[in-house]
Amino acid sequence: MVAILDYDAGNIKSVEKAFKFLGTDVVTTRDEKEIARADHVVLPGVGAFGDAMGRLNEYGLVDVIKKTVSSDIPFLGICLGQQLMFDSSEESEGVDGLGIFRGTIKKIPQVHGLKVPQIGWNDLSFPRQGRLFKNIPEHSYVYFVHSYYLDAMDKTIVTATTDYGVCVEASVEKDNVFACQFHPEKSSEVGMQILKNFLEV
Repeated sequence: MVAILDYDAGNIKSVEKAFKFLGTDVVTTRDEKEIARADHVVLPGVGAFGDAMGRLNEYGLVDVIKKTVSSDIPFLGICLGQQLMFDSSEESEGVDGLGIFRGTIKKIPQVHGLKVPQIGWNDLSFPRQGRLFKNIPEHSYVYFVHSYYLDAMDKTIVTATTDYGVCVEASVEKDNVFACQFHPEKSSEVGMQILKNFLEV
């Protein structure tokens, strides 16, 4: 069973639909006992860093997430869900992230010819082969919608990057914890393979 953490994120329904398409039992919940029974846990995310952390705190999910990560249950953050897993974001000064990984979320710089937010398809490079990208060729295209990007302190956790006027660290992995800046649930066959690979961890 996949537990999708319910904190009113905008892409919950599309993430839920993608996992159901793969034939998996899915529950969208903020109940700690239900989350603890899950085989895989997903932190979706669309919106502002500060608002999202406020809701995670309000619903008592911060400690639940940290317990889940330390319990070795495979855990996946998507889009804002990846950003929340780090220390802080330039989008919401003074707001602490989950601090699962060390690093900062930074504003995509204004570069001539590139619009911010980045909305659309971009290809992935693999600085190292992560388990999410098994059977996925380098330079496959995935779908992004974001104005901020990750600058991880430990570059060895970065498993995918893309270029958008700056090197966007598009996916990270360490032990049982995975995250991606792009939206696998909106990335066609490549995205479905990524979610399938997560389910097989």
